[in-house]
This record gives sequence, structure tokens and C-alpha cells, in this order.
Amino acid sequence: MEFRSPQSSSFLGRLPTPDGHGVPDLSRDQGRRRSGGRGADQVDLSRDMVIKRQVSYVRSLQRNPAVMTAVGGTESPEKLADCCPVQHKHRKSQRWHIDLQPWANPNHSLEDEAKRFLDYITSPQQISCGNALENGVINNPWITGSPWLACLDGRYSLAQQIKKKQCRVYSLGLGSEDKQLEVNLAKAGCEVHCFNPSIKVPHVQEAQRLWHHRLSIDWRDPNPAISPNKQHSNTKKLGAILNDFGHRKIDVLKADMESAEWKILENLVLENVIDKIGQLLFEVHLHWPGFEVSGDDSTVVRYWYSLLKELEHSHFRLFHSHRDDSKPQVFLQKNLLNASSSYTLSWVNTKWRHQ
Repeated sequence: MEFRSPQSSSFLGRLPTPDGHGVPDLSRDQGRRRSGGRGADQVDLSRDMVIKRQVSYVRSLQRNPAVMTAVGGTESPEKLADCCPVQHKHRKSQRWHIDLQPWANPNHSLEDEAKRFLDYITSPQQISCGNALENGVINNPWITGSPWLACLDGRYSLAQQIKKKQCRVYSLGLGSEDKQLEVNLAKAGCEVHCFNPSIKVPHVQEAQRLWHHRLSIDWRDPNPAISPNKQHSNTKKLGAILNDFGHRKIDVLKADMESAEWKILENLVLENVIDKIGQLLFEVHLHWPGFEVSGDDSTVVRYWYSLLKELEHSHFRLFHSHRDDSKPQVFLQKNLLNASSSYTLSWVNTKWRHQ
């Protein structure tokens, strides 16, 4: 852990406090402390508190060197410093909740909400994609039957990044789902990281550009009431993993999180991690609300729809939708509008550029 004294720190002339006003640099009061007495003790105590705040602040910005070594990280310290600056005047402010869309109908009926939502995810004509990557093979996305597709149109940067062997793929899963797309992307030159909490070792390299990590993606911070020694260290937010690995961008994020996808998507939107992603390939599950999604059925579907509209506001456009007819044909435990309980959706960020 790097320790910076108040005298040497370039950003702690006034330290941030919860009220935003800052605390003066107490190193300037050294002469007053030497005079002794009760007032000096109080200043020393305040100074110790400032130093503790400072040490905690510096620690939160550091990368995990063990993780970077395990994944073969080669980015220089200068590049890592550029990755996550202490302050950035253009950084979006963090939000606490998504913006809910108006109700589909004033009567808040489930059928109206479900129809609007299903029309949205089953009509992926928001944008066309002439070339798509299906399990490593370029195909026309409108005639293929594959659930997992990445867009390779020249107007988006993925195709160029693959040619330059500079693309990065994150795959989030909870089991032994199909990994053919990941394997072929690695063979094509992409750096591929698969996250699965069920593997036996923390990090394993399967091929030259393919790694597996014993990590699960969560949407919550660790509980501060639980001792750090008892925390599940293999569960982290995606933003924290990017910071640990020293990664700034993800060309493709593929996820099959078995009903955790809604809260994970919400976290990516609220913490602005979504802006670091080029394409999203997500399997969504509709047979129940999902983890920590509450409310009656109409409220749940309105929340789902609002979350997808948040993606649209972040310049993501849906170009592929695959209905899984092998799964139960239910929608929130009801036979409704001939819906399946599972769809795989693919979006491309139309404003995203790999840097």
C-alpha cells in the first residue's frame, strides 16, 4: 500500500469530507502542536483521522498486482495512472436509481406492460448489422439460429480490433455454458477473460489469450458490517474487477447470470461502467422477477423495460434477439403473449471507440 504524507501529497491540500467542504491540511499546524497541552492533543487526533482518510483513499485507487501478474498484464504504470485518475472533470456523476419510463397504460395492467416489453426485445430493428460473429464464424445475423452474436460491421470498431489483435472480451457465467464463442475469439486474437466462481483455482490460463478466473460478478459492495476476513473475496462488481486488472475498455461483454442480469445491468448503468463496453451479449430470464427485483408483476416489467431504455440512452442499439424455445414458455409464471422464459439479446454501442 502506498502511503503519502500530508506534506508530499499533491491532492490533499484540502481533504474531501462528506459535506464536500474539505479539511485543511493539518501539517501546517506543526508549530502549534509543539506547544503541548490539550489543544495540541486534539490537533494530533484530528491529524491522525485525516491521515487514515488519506490512506484509505489512496488504497482504493490501487490495482491488484497479483491479479495483473496472473492475467499477464503488460500495461505500464503510466498507462494505469491514466486509466483511473483521482479527479476527472468530465466524469459522469453516480446515480442511485434508474429513470422509470411512464406506464404503458394508466391502468398499470400486466398485459400492456408485457406487450410493450416483449415488442421491444423481439423486434431488434433498432440498428442493422450486416456481418455478425457466430461462435467465431462470420454469418448473416438475420438467417442464423445462434443465440450469441457479435456485430462485425466496419462502422463499429470490433472488426478492426480483431484484425489488430487488440480486442478484449469478458465472459460472465455461473456454470458450464457454451464457451465456443470465447474460444474462437481467443483464436482470432482477442484477449478473453472468463469469470466463473466454480473453478478450483483463482486464475488459470487455458490458451495463449484465454484466461479463467474464480470470480463472480455482483451488483453490491461488500457488507461493511462483515469482517474482511469473512468476505467472499471472489465476488466483486465489474467496475472493481476492471480496476484490479488495469483494464479501461471491454470490446464485448457476454453474460449468462441466471436471473442476476437485471441488477448487474442496473449497476453498470448507475456507475457508468456501461460507457466502457462496446457490445453487450446478455441472456435475460423472464420466468420470475430476478434477484432483488421487487414489486407486483406490472411494476417488475416496467422496471425491466426502463432498464433497457437506459441502455438505449447510453447509445446501445439492439441488433439481435434469440428466443429460447427449449426453456419453459412462461412469463412471470404465466402463459402470456406466447412468451418464452429466456431470450438472448445483443446490443452494440454506436458511440463507442476502443482506446
